[in-house]
Order: sequence, then structure tokens, then C-alpha cells
Amino acid sequence: MLLETHYPLTDDQVKQYQRDGHILLENVLDADRIPPYKEAIEQTVAQRNKETRALKDRDTYGKAFLQTTNLWERNGVVKEFVMARRFASIAARLMGAEGARLYHDQALFKEAGGGITPWHQDQHYWPLATNKTITMWMTLADIDADMGTLRFASGSHAEGYLGDIPISDESETQLRAFVERRGFKLQQADVMKAGAATFHSGWTLHSAPPNSSGQMRPAMTVIYYADGARVSALDNKHRVNDRDHWLPGTKPGDLAATRLNPLLG
Repeated sequence: MLLETHYPLTDDQVKQYQRDGHILLENVLDADRIPPYKEAIEQTVAQRNKETRALKDRDTYGKAFLQTTNLWERNGVVKEFVMARRFASIAARLMGAEGARLYHDQALFKEAGGGITPWHQDQHYWPLATNKTITMWMTLADIDADMGTLRFASGSHAEGYLGDIPISDESETQLRAFVERRGFKLQQADVMKAGAATFHSGWTLHSAPPNSSGQMRPAMTVIYYADGARVSALDNKHRVNDRDHWLPGTKPGDLAATRLNPLLG
């Protein structure tokens, strides 16, 4: 089964990721294998999406994407995708970890006409006491920059935690100014074929432009962290919420390993 096979990741690619805090990999899943997973993910998003407001009636975060989490618990085909050893082994090697545990999955569908994704750090939300965290962001269709491919500030992961700045208009203003002030090189894929994926560190600053096309941008993400990581301080409300959802029953200092966090690669 393809999802259990090895992806040919090179030493140079690992070094590139560790230097930049992100990398684009082609054919993480072959394009001709995408359709059944895309269909299952789209069905689950449609079943679970509660957003009924028109784009014009939403705030910046609400315009950025339709966000649906832990699809793997709702659909067996999506579970095959999320639990793929192929993906997790890439994550573990890029992080420099012995193994990668699942944090959670989320579909991020940017609607036609959807707005910017403000600059942010993913790990602002995660109560994980490790720098070895990573998100796989896979496109389920051929897309280009006008549909909202991710834009990364290369090397920004080395800054670590930049403070209590959740994704918002304020994060867009503050972190964009920080990126400009520090002079980080910006990198963004012009095109991505279905099955291509970016991997980025939890600390890497990133954003995305609006979707100015007439089509949905369907992206599926899986978030991993290094096996052996512990639960961090619950020092903002988002980390409390994340602990309750993705690390249930744990407290700061505990191993981050519950039934929702299987060791995958």
C-alpha cells in the first residue's frame, strides 16, 4: 500500500528544512491516488462544517478558510490518509526525531474569494514542550499562488516563541512588521500539483494570500510532534483549549501521549 511505503527524502532536503524551517516536496502522494482521499475529506468537511455566514459577514480569521479538525475519527478513508507511515516518517526525519506522534489533522479549505491567512506561528496554540513539531500541508488539487499557497519566512523558526499573538488582524500587522524588520527571505510556491506538500516547523512564520480564483483551494494538514515530548505550561487560553481537545486528561509535565496521539513513524 502506497501510504506505507518510504518516501525518498535526501540528506540535503533534511538540511534545507532544518535551515529554513520549511520545505516543499513533490509527489508525497501520487496525484492519481488523491481522488478517493479528496472525496472522503470533502464529504467529511461538508458533514461537519458549521459555517453558514457569507464571506462578507465574517472576520479576517473566518474569511481565511473553512477549518475542520480530527477528520480521521469520522471517516475510515480519511483515517488511512492521516495515519500514513509514509507521511509520518518524513515528519520524523525532518524533525530529527526517533518517531513522530499525531497531534491532530485539519482540513483547511480556502473558498473562492476567501481572504488572507494572517501571519502566525502554529505552535502558539500547541501545549507541547518541544521545538520538534511539524505540519504537513498537502494540496488535494493542482493550485497556484493566486489560490493561496503558503508563504514562509525562511529561518524564522530559529526565533522560537514570539509571544501571545494568535492569528488575527493584529498578528498580520505585528508579525508582518517583524518579518520585514528582520529581513527574512520569503518563499512561496508558484504552483503545487495535487499530492505535493509543504512541511513546516511549528515556529515558522507563515501566511497565505487571498484565493482570487473561482475555485476552492482544498488542503489537508496533519500535525506531528516528536515522540517523548511532554505537555507544556498552559500559558494561554488557546493552549488550554488544545490540551482539552488533543491531549485529554494530561497536565503540564506529562508525556504527550493519549489515545488521540498514536506513534506513526
